[in-house]
Amino acid sequence: MQILPPLIIDKMTTGYCVKCRTKREMKDPKAITMKNGRPATKGTCPTCSTKMFRIGKT
Repeated sequence: MQILPPLIIDKMTTGYCVKCRTKREMKDPKAITMKNGRPATKGTCPTCSTKMFRIGKT
């Protein structure tokens, strides 16, 4: 995976937290490119600090 510069992320990104079972805004989101070339966003849940992942354009 390749981490892209933070300039691409201009707003808070939401994702689904499996542990909390709800949609939340990611803490410290990072735009990445998966090895198949698709864009994705990686971050953590602000409530429980579980890793969050969202596939698609940021």
